[in-house]
Amino acid sequence: MQLKVGEIVEGTVKETLASGVTELPFGAFVALDATTSGLVHISEVAHAYVSDIHDYLTEGQTVKVMVIGLENGKINLSIKRTLPQQPRAPRPQQ
Repeated sequence: MQLKVGEIVEGTVKETLASGVTELPFGAFVALDATTSGLVHISEVAHAYVSDIHDYLTEGQTVKVMVIGLENGKINLSIKRTLPQQPRAPRPQQ
């Protein structure tokens, strides 16, 4: 599969990943086809802060992702960059 940075494709969440002994999730692998997969870092899942990736993703879920990096054979993906930007709430007047 030939991919370009900025390209938007669909994929299937294959597994969520944890870091070391703390078991803190740091992302998810998304299969783009039978032989190609990439990583969505937890910071690229949603515009809001994500403390538990399982609140947003489940294995087998189909997601739209944007290719944000192609380095050393690794594919970096983003879900949030395919979503509309949420407007910020106005700051309260003091």
